[in-house]
Parts: sequence; C-alpha cells; structure tokens
Amino acid sequence: MFGIKTTKDKNNHNIIASGTNIEGTIYSPSSIKIDGSVTGEIISRKELTIGKEGKIRASIKTKKMIIEGSVVGNIISIGEVKITSSGKMAGNIIQKNTSLIIDDEGSFKGNSILINDRKIFKIKDTEKISNIKIVPEKILRY
Repeated sequence: MFGIKTTKDKNNHNIIASGTNIEGTIYSPSSIKIDGSVTGEIISRKELTIGKEGKIRASIKTKKMIIEGSVVGNIISIGEVKITSSGKMAGNIIQKNTSLIIDDEGSFKGNSILINDRKIFKIKDTEKISNIKIVPEKILRY
C-alpha cells in the first residue's frame, strides 16, 4: 500500500573544509573538494578538487583531478589532471593518455607516466593504492 521512494542525487559532493586534518584512507563514490589537509590515500570515483588551501600528502586514485593547492604524492587518473596557476604538484602522474594541463604559474615536479593497463585505472572501494604495480609505456619528465 505504502512504498518508499528513493532518489539518487548524482550531484553529491563531499567537502573537507579548511582547518580539517585527516590521516588515513578516504574513499568516495562521488566528487570531493578538499580545502583541508589529508595524509594517506584518497580514492574518488568522480572528480577530485584540491582547493587553494588544500595540502595533500597522499597516494591518489581518481577519475579526474583539479589541483589549486598543494599535492605531494602519486596520482593515478583515467581522465584529465589540471594544475591551476595556484597549484603545486610534486610526484608522479599516471594516466592512460596525456590529458595533463598546467596553467601559467602552476608547478609540477615529477614524471608524467603513460600506461595502457586498464586494470590499474579501475576504482575499487576495497583496494590499497600502495599495492598497485606500474609498468610504464612512456615517461615524460618535468
């Protein structure tokens, strides 16, 4: 007689505010914006944005990424990685293709590594990024 109607909000976003400090693993099936500090691992099935006040020391796996703040660590991304004019990245960026954008004044110190192995880019909520083995097709040094 009575039913429960559920809706799925495809525009769900997670926000980690400035002043918030997290140590450990973050997994999200939706987009994340980080203006706080994270140390550990970040796994996002959607877009990951590091805001201007964001400070990250982590291994990252995501569909797409925008860096406006500071990131130290390795990134695995099937989609575009953009470093804005205020963004700073130190580490390796592992991608399926070269969709790396660095705005004027943006900083990238590391390697852009291209890989064809599809298994690396699958995002699972139970995985540990540190267990992934990387075999590069091509390495671009910056």
